[in-house]
Amino acid sequence: MNPAFAYTVVYVKDVAKSVAFYARAFGYNVRRIDESHRWGELESGQTTIAFTPLHQHETDDLTGAVRTPESGRGRVPVEVCFAYRDVDAAYKRAVESGAVPVSEPEEKEWGQKVGYVRDLDGIVIRMGSYVQAPKQD
Repeated sequence: MNPAFAYTVVYVKDVAKSVAFYARAFGYNVRRIDESHRWGELESGQTTIAFTPLHQHETDDLTGAVRTPESGRGRVPVEVCFAYRDVDAAYKRAVESGAVPVSEPEEKEWGQKVGYVRDLDGIVIRMGSYVQAPKQD
């Protein structure tokens, strides 16, 4: 039996602010935020989207220094993807809620409508339609 995918943890500057933003911009309910604001969770079906402070990134075993992505120039090597029935409406809601527009929704050759925004910390969010499984003969 395969293990269940339980969490995606997003490292952010401000947990409470990011949890509120994701709830508002992408339509999730807040499950919890601890009193210290070092951990927050959103309800997202069978998995959980969790948030923790950026300074919680793994540390160097020798120096204890926090490791973060190099400067701010490159793209963070992760993308968060959400599926919606109405991608245009979801994209509009996200941008109106403070997400930074990257590219408006458009039909892709694989049959999915996809748009991109960035969250408060610059993380790329893909907003796409559900993809139909290929029909089997």
